[in-house]
Amino acid sequence: MKLSHFLTPDRSKAITALRGGSKPQARRGGFRFLIPLVAALTLASQVQAAEPFKVGYIRVMDDAQAIAAYEGKFYEKQGLDVQLVEFKSGTDLIKAIVGGQLDTGVLGFTNAASWSSRGADLKVVGGAQRGYHALVVREDTGIENVADLKGHTLASQKEGSTADTVLRGVVLKDAGLAPEDVTIMGVSPQVAVQSLVGKRVDAAFLFEPQASIAQLIAPVKQIYEIGAVWPFPCMVTITSGETLKNKKELVWKSLDAQLEAIELLQNKPDEAAKLIAGYFISEPTLKTLKHGEVPREQVISQAIKTQTFNAALTPEDLSRMQEVADIMQARGALKTEDGKPYEVKSIVDLDWQQARKL
Repeated sequence: MKLSHFLTPDRSKAITALRGGSKPQARRGGFRFLIPLVAALTLASQVQAAEPFKVGYIRVMDDAQAIAAYEGKFYEKQGLDVQLVEFKSGTDLIKAIVGGQLDTGVLGFTNAASWSSRGADLKVVGGAQRGYHALVVREDTGIENVADLKGHTLASQKEGSTADTVLRGVVLKDAGLAPEDVTIMGVSPQVAVQSLVGKRVDAAFLFEPQASIAQLIAPVKQIYEIGAVWPFPCMVTITSGETLKNKKELVWKSLDAQLEAIELLQNKPDEAAKLIAGYFISEPTLKTLKHGEVPREQVISQAIKTQTFNAALTPEDLSRMQEVADIMQARGALKTEDGKPYEVKSIVDLDWQQARKL
């Protein structure tokens, strides 16, 4: 069988030209050159096709759509071979996107704003979850409101994260407190819960499901929920400008998969809980203080119901994102040329959202 049978007409013409006409000697020389070339091209194509699409996430309810899309095989449904990669913080996750180790990630948009202000080419391409962060306190501390935190220790996310920015710039400020009035520990949500249980901190600013878990396993109570008083788009889907340019179709397919997962989370929380519960509670049940052993799916389903997931970014979302960016710039976390106001719209790409008419 001739080699040309496996090639397109254009490649056959190219091979004919390289053969140098119909002379036997030219044909043999051409084949000696072409066989390794075709093999190399085929191998390169196979390697590219086999390379997984890498999605970063943090083990919090805010990233549930990425976890549900993976466990529910929604990525596979879109024809994607996804590798789900866990990170301990949004800061570490955004570094991986900037460095090219990840294709997309679900994380706080403040990370994209911070890095883009320093020259990184990043794009917010979709929504994920609106900010719901509970302030829980140990019952033996006497803390009844945010103002009472003065002089106490508080576990939160790492400084510079979206949660930390909102805690310092909104929660404490509205209560008349400066960040220096509270001893703030920047740790993961899991460590924050452990610190509450071990009495190493008096309070914690927590994502779900850690906020719910803490109240079930320790003598703590919730005194504040920012989503009830100052809702904002906390988590978004972020990619690099280069990835969006070179893998736009794959990025959009990943967003389609996450959209299906969000619809499941919003409309069928019990089904969604079955997919993601094991990521948050390792044992089949959770031992609680007042309710005995509770199935982990029940705990996670209730946590899902406290959240609002949305794949789209509304004009109100973009306005609130700009408010958070202004807070960051006032604190010196965003650097722009000549001190010009940072514009969130410079990193937002809503083409997928508009194409899907969300």
